[in-house]
Amino acid sequence: MKQWTPARLANAKPRYLELAEAIKSDIDTGVLAPGDRLPPQRRVAQDLGVDFSTVSRGYAEAVRRGYIESFVGRGTFVKAPDALPARPDPRRALEEDPMMNMPPEPDDPALLARMQKGLEHVSANLLPLLRYQSVTGSPQDRAIAADWMQANGLPCAPERLAVTPGSHASLYAILTVLCEPGSTVLCEDVTYPGLRSIAARLGIRLIGLAGDRDGILPEALEKAVTDHWPAALYLNPTLQNPTTRTMPSHRRQEVAAVLQKHDLPLIEDDAYCFVAEDAPAAISSLIPDLSWHIAGLSKCFGAGLRLAYTTVPKRGLMGQFSQAMRSMHVMVSPLNLALLGRWIEDGTAAEIQGFVRKAAAMRQALAAEVLQECFTVADPLAFNLWLTLPRGTSRAEVMGRMAGRQIGIMPSDAFTVTGLPEEAVRVCLGGPIAMGELHEDLIALNDAVTRKDWLG
Repeated sequence: MKQWTPARLANAKPRYLELAEAIKSDIDTGVLAPGDRLPPQRRVAQDLGVDFSTVSRGYAEAVRRGYIESFVGRGTFVKAPDALPARPDPRRALEEDPMMNMPPEPDDPALLARMQKGLEHVSANLLPLLRYQSVTGSPQDRAIAADWMQANGLPCAPERLAVTPGSHASLYAILTVLCEPGSTVLCEDVTYPGLRSIAARLGIRLIGLAGDRDGILPEALEKAVTDHWPAALYLNPTLQNPTTRTMPSHRRQEVAAVLQKHDLPLIEDDAYCFVAEDAPAAISSLIPDLSWHIAGLSKCFGAGLRLAYTTVPKRGLMGQFSQAMRSMHVMVSPLNLALLGRWIEDGTAAEIQGFVRKAAAMRQALAAEVLQECFTVADPLAFNLWLTLPRGTSRAEVMGRMAGRQIGIMPSDAFTVTGLPEEAVRVCLGGPIAMGELHEDLIALNDAVTRKDWLG
């Protein structure tokens, strides 16, 4: 039996909690080693000058937290290291980029416990998951993907479905299949910065199309097709990044008709398809022979998973797409696939999805309340809003005034394909920022945009 007495309790907290934390502290510092038997509770109570019930509650709390374990007739022992609960590694607390459009992060202990439970399933299959696997996911993973898409109103045949390491990777591979250097791709005149980056890398020319609140204009698409002979049209029609607008059903049908007429491939970047509710049917479903559909997973489950479900056109381009993916990425991470697959099968994925939608709506409601004087475009389920600045206020000024804040703000320059960027910024509301800090930063943003007497 260990001759151990905890340090004198500080009385800053209930004494039984202080005792539980003293046990943990002595484990961390090596005073108590795994397997050490703790003294009887009555002896500890006498040494500390406290009631027996206080020590009993302290031991029980330490058991509940996983520091020690008790056995009837044998006593109480410090748990072995592999039995102790995992602790966060401070080296993994990486600095995030607030300018990225991230989903709100779960903070409910029960949900976090469910998410971590999925890792236990992954660890039980660790060795097979460290081997090379199919470049587009195993048949089991593709079947799980097809079921998840079906449950979210995106029916897809598993044989047309590839699992990839993220939407960005899918987009890169698709463009290498469809385009040669010097090719032209059409897109919205304000579009996803990742497309601009990939196009520049591949030597692809982007042509931005004029639009209205419903999306690109069919007549602008028609004219651009005849004028430029493009290789494809890229669209982000649901919760468009950065404007958050969703293209209505009638416009999707008009766009699909133009594409069908000219036999022009569509790349439909559906990054928010698992976040949006009641969105119109994907354009890809109207012209399956021509369409590539990228169902991103990062905006629902977190960018660290690096996963996307990509549906190839019916006309049979899976071989070319798989070859492109293999040359760039070899395969999608089996560890990531196993974790997401477990979450989908045990219901955790649906619970995360529900949390993200609820949290996004709360943040958008807060932003609408604080930014009443500002001209914004937003959607209740988007993670960002698009803020057009008043005359006399520049995006450079706003960026400077908001420097050092955690809220992510990106100027319109990053999104503009055609013409001069407008005086506007994308404001990100998601990620790890807490509601209290978000509230403070939104107040600061409102001042930065609307105050005429700003002195810097």
